[in-house]
Formats: sequence, C-alpha cells, structure tokens
Amino acid sequence: MARIAGIDIPKNKRGVIALTYIFGVGNSRAKEVLAKAEVNESIKVQDWTDDQIAAIREQVGTFTIEGELRSEIQINIKRLMDIGCQRGIRHRLGLPLRGQRTKNNSRTRKGKRKTVANKKK
Repeated sequence: MARIAGIDIPKNKRGVIALTYIFGVGNSRAKEVLAKAEVNESIKVQDWTDDQIAAIREQVGTFTIEGELRSEIQINIKRLMDIGCQRGIRHRLGLPLRGQRTKNNSRTRKGKRKTVANKKK
C-alpha cells in the first residue's frame, strides 16, 4: 500500500482512481499529477516503482490538500459567519445556502423532521 500525503491509497486500483482517495484531489487533478510525474494512468498502484511514487508525492505536495485544505474551508465559513452575509447567516442557521427551496426538501441540511403540534387546519 502506497502512502501519499499521509493517506494509504489502495494498491489494487488504477493510479487515477487511487489518488482521489486524498481529500482535495479529484479526477482531473489526479490526471494532472500523473501526467506531470510521467506515470501512465492505467498502471495499478502496486506496480508503481519507488521513483514513480516519489515523483507523485512531490507533485501532490504542490497542492493544498487534506488537513490544511479542511482548515482553510472552515476558516472561510467562519469568515462568512462573522461578517454576517447571507451565506454566513444560512450557515449559522443550518439551512441551504444556494437558493434552494426549504418548504418540502432540504432534509440533509435541516436534519430529521420535528413535528409541531396543532399544525393542521
């Protein structure tokens, strides 16, 4: 099992898929990393050489990933809440941010339904 950026990536998967296990590395970024490291995308992780792993590690290190990215996202959300903008207020209330309707759906953000007494009329 190869260890890149503190994450054990699965060895039985192709390189592009395995790199997406790192938070902050998606499909397009994984392809970009492998291209710069000059590693074939279709080679499985277990077939990578030590030189290839070192090159991939170096390329992944140029991006903001994992814990650093998570903390950056939290700081951005806190900034929105502190300045009191619309998105910050919605974060504070635990409601959807991007204009979705909340009458029927948005259960992911609002949580389990809370029944209100005497609501029928």
